[in-house]
Amino acid sequence: MRLYYYPKGTNTVIVLPIGIGQLGKDTPINWTTKVERKKAGPTWTPTAKMHAEYRAAGEPLPAVVPAGPDNPMGLYALYIGRLYAIHGTNANFGIGLRVSHGCVRLRNEDIKFLFEKVPVGTRVQFIDEPVKATTEPDGSRLFEVHNPLSTTEAQFEGQEIVPITLTKSVQTVTGQPDVDQVVLDEAIKNRSGMPVRLN
Repeated sequence: MRLYYYPKGTNTVIVLPIGIGQLGKDTPINWTTKVERKKAGPTWTPTAKMHAEYRAAGEPLPAVVPAGPDNPMGLYALYIGRLYAIHGTNANFGIGLRVSHGCVRLRNEDIKFLFEKVPVGTRVQFIDEPVKATTEPDGSRLFEVHNPLSTTEAQFEGQEIVPITLTKSVQTVTGQPDVDQVVLDEAIKNRSGMPVRLN
């Protein structure tokens, strides 16, 4: 799970780890939107359903959680669409996991960086692409595999392996004669989320 930020006017990409929505409270996928507004010191207004969840867990919530270090939204928020935000957190352990109610969580230093750099109106695109492959200008073939998002409780709990699909564009890279099949198979098995060289 990554956020890719492409600073305008540069030929670079900044990659930041994120946390996303829990199973059944999914972060949208294959969605294009924009930054509608920004807020330093956001408050959090839980929905009725969230109040019920927290009450059932013995942790009742106030009607509005004030800004500050105990706020689950952290210290900065970029609001996207009507219902979602890219925001910080009061619990860094959730980064890299499916823990939110649908919003995108970042480490506090990362959301502060984005908050300062990203203007209102910036295009935001959500892409569910767990497998990536490319051939670089120098001829090296890179392959990156993340564990796909679970769609069932059994997959989420790790009792069932989430299948991986290699798209045609990925197969164009992985099917080349100079690809090391052992490295390719290991990358698919390990699903480390890190790019590996195939040739």
